[in-house]
Amino acid sequence: MQIRNRFRIPLAALVVAGLTGSIGLLAGFNDRHRVQSVPRVWTDAAMHDWELPLADASRSPRPVSEDYYYKLPERVVYRTYPVYHPDYEPPGYRQWLEQQEPEIVLDESKLVTQADYIKAGALLFDYPIDTLGAIISAEDVRDPAFYAYSGMQITKEGILPFARWVVPEKGKVYLGNLSCGMCHTRVMPDGQVVQGAQGNWPGDKAFTYSLRNAPEEAIRGVTRVLFGSPWTPHDVHGKLINGPIQQIIDAYNAVPSGAFGRQGTSILYPPQVPDLIGVKNRRYLDHGGLAQHRGIEDMMRYIAMNQALDFMNLYGDYHPLGLSEQRREVVPPPQFPGTYSRHSDKQLYALASFVYSLTLPANPNKPSALSERGKRIFAEQGCVTCHTPPLFTNNMLTPANGFTIPEEHYNKYDLFDISVGTDPGYTLHTRRGTGYYKVPSLLGVWYRGPFFHDASLASLEDVLDPARLRDDYVPTGFKGAGVTHRPVKGHVFGMDLNANDKRALIAYLKTL
Repeated sequence: MQIRNRFRIPLAALVVAGLTGSIGLLAGFNDRHRVQSVPRVWTDAAMHDWELPLADASRSPRPVSEDYYYKLPERVVYRTYPVYHPDYEPPGYRQWLEQQEPEIVLDESKLVTQADYIKAGALLFDYPIDTLGAIISAEDVRDPAFYAYSGMQITKEGILPFARWVVPEKGKVYLGNLSCGMCHTRVMPDGQVVQGAQGNWPGDKAFTYSLRNAPEEAIRGVTRVLFGSPWTPHDVHGKLINGPIQQIIDAYNAVPSGAFGRQGTSILYPPQVPDLIGVKNRRYLDHGGLAQHRGIEDMMRYIAMNQALDFMNLYGDYHPLGLSEQRREVVPPPQFPGTYSRHSDKQLYALASFVYSLTLPANPNKPSALSERGKRIFAEQGCVTCHTPPLFTNNMLTPANGFTIPEEHYNKYDLFDISVGTDPGYTLHTRRGTGYYKVPSLLGVWYRGPFFHDASLASLEDVLDPARLRDDYVPTGFKGAGVTHRPVKGHVFGMDLNANDKRALIAYLKTL
């Protein structure tokens, strides 16, 4: 299969595209720059074509109206406090928290320069949007068994970096869930915390711990709200939801750290948690490229949508909460998850600005003679075609096996119409599935993992191992509930290299 006419271009031109493709996203981001105005994010016109159609275009999401969105109350940002593992919590900490006065820590009238917004965004990145225990509860984080069960990471100070205590009223202390940092924070082996990284929060195992005493129908119900997609081929989530309850629990427990079944995706095809470092240069968001990213306004929309507003989408006649089109436009909506409020446009601009400002942690892997040989192999093997320097992505979408590209897409999106053959489950069987996968950036692969969009492989060595194509292969990352072995197909590039060349290529990749 050939790339369509407008992409039949020399390799050198692809490299230039990698150099210039992000200029529009980067323009104007000087910390001392005075922000003249903040865009109105949720407009009916903008939301109409911001997201790509789903693989079944008739089920493409229809968000709530501009009128509904701006009737939602704006989020108040209170001071938050660290959550400690029970073995590290300072004596009397709980009592001290109960004596704290609520303190509003974000004054939007003081946001003037780009630096002001970035500082505010750093605060908002770890600010939870839920205090009702949507994922984990206050009881969980005070229970040592919770940490052992989930494999929860903590810092060297004994802090759980994925959640925060919130004090909205003196004497009332709530555990805050669902911040950006909950999924996009990584605790490194040395205890360093990297914000915006591919996180290693074991969210699905943590969630099953919180479900251990829940009624069966509640477990089925929340799983349906999170993942229900009855129009997709074979309705695999419907079969899971209506099957034995232990199968549901096992499916959650099978998702490894570094992947997470966020709403609208799957615990059967769990998405690898994407890193946000460098996302300002990427043209599509989500593994399936669901959201276009043409500038900071699109990033703001993405944040707003993914902080629970997609539960209010209509997918044809299907609504995750079972609401009619008229009922879903009633304010306030049903409380799931948490209390429905929204970030103000200034808060969204601050959050997006902070995400744009994120940089890679210091890389301990320095260039060497071996990595320089790997750099030549990277070019000779044609890796630069898709993973084009300096961004190490060509910012295009590739179709999954089984998806036929609609003709009109060629003039609307950046398409590289060759499938690399990876598992199509995520993009064909979920309510975020577009039929495509985006070409990921390789920057920072030295500290990331597991790999592939479904987190099936733990290391770069595994990616280049031809044994993974065999039926008797044991995946080193995500396997699936009850699965002892299965092939991890697709992306066969570099597999035929000899051992020394593979070692050189991996040495180069780890310097990126």
